[in-house]
Amino acid sequence: MPLIADKRLNMARAIALLVPAALLAGAYVSQYGFGLYPCEMCWWQRYAHFAALVPAVLAFVLPGDARRLMVRIAGVVILIAALLGGYHAGVEYGWWKGITTCATTVEAGGDPLEAILNAPIVRCDTAPWSLLGISLAGWNFLISGAAAIAIFVLSAQGRRRGVIRA
Repeated sequence: MPLIADKRLNMARAIALLVPAALLAGAYVSQYGFGLYPCEMCWWQRYAHFAALVPAVLAFVLPGDARRLMVRIAGVVILIAALLGGYHAGVEYGWWKGITTCATTVEAGGDPLEAILNAPIVRCDTAPWSLLGISLAGWNFLISGAAAIAIFVLSAQGRRRGVIRA
């Protein structure tokens, strides 16, 4: 039984590390490779994924029961990223109102005022790209939500049936 539990926890640790890392990598490729600059709500989702990486890495470093705790903490933070993505997707689809500010991107170096004035204004209520009718925020909601559920299921300590304790 412990061998199966170890495999399940190892799968949960891998998901907790790889999903936020892959989503962040995709976000930065979209930004720097394809010019899809993030809005303020996109940044919120990125912050959550960065935060999830800390306990995910610790789950590989710490011993014993601390691993399971770190995986579960990473799962909670990934769930928060999913909820932020769901909220953002709802704003993009016009289901509810979003925040009123927009974000700008400023490159390092040069004249800061000119950089601010020439920076693209990225609206939170407009999806710059979609796949199968789902925006990037929507995909974050789906992928992060599925990952969080998988982490919680895989990291759960199952009850042992038929074991008599003296």
